Amino acid sequence: MKLLKSDLFGQITLEQERGQAVVVRDSRSARWWLAWLARRLCRREARALARLDGLPGTPRLLAAEAGRLRRAWIEGRPMQIAMPRNPDYFRRARCLVAALHRLGVAHNDLAKEPNWLVTPIGAPALVDFQLATISARRGWLFRALAREDLRHLLKHKRLYCPKRLTARERHILATPALTSRLWMATGKPVYRFITCRLLGWADREGAGDRRF
Repeated sequence: MKLLKSDLFGQITLEQERGQAVVVRDSRSARWWLAWLARRLCRREARALARLDGLPGTPRLLAAEAGRLRRAWIEGRPMQIAMPRNPDYFRRARCLVAALHRLGVAHNDLAKEPNWLVTPIGAPALVDFQLATISARRGWLFRALAREDLRHLLKHKRLYCPKRLTARERHILATPALTSRLWMATGKPVYRFITCRLLGWADREGAGDRRF
């Protein structure tokens, strides 16, 4: 067993089961005052992965129980390390995000480069679905969140492959959804205060070596 991460929300370990690499997220060791939130985030990730059901480019859920889940490891380097500049990576990444949305899952945390992987064959993959939203009806709120998923992907494309941005993609980048503008004006300052000042997180946590 290898400890990948340990914080106030529990721990993440990499284990070997029958020759297969397995990631275990365990919220049972979370601090007592955050235990309820840690369990909720763990359940949210489990539901999202179950809905995706092994979609290529996403982790396959192996098991989930109270406060704990096991998922398959995806081999790859985080985006900020791999720095993908091949336009095909971003074309495939957009197809992956669209596939998530068709299954009724919005990731909600695609602004973080560590959540994007570049596999050994140069394909995109996604991890960390703790903040994901699941919607069977895909109403207006889900569509707004899905658009933000796309916009965050395009931000990465603008950084690593700017010359291949289309006019429509530039328009999407320039027009964040109302939900995003409200979040930036109200929720984001509070979120940053709690995570950065109180919990000691960094905006690009995991931006060095891949953690999970």
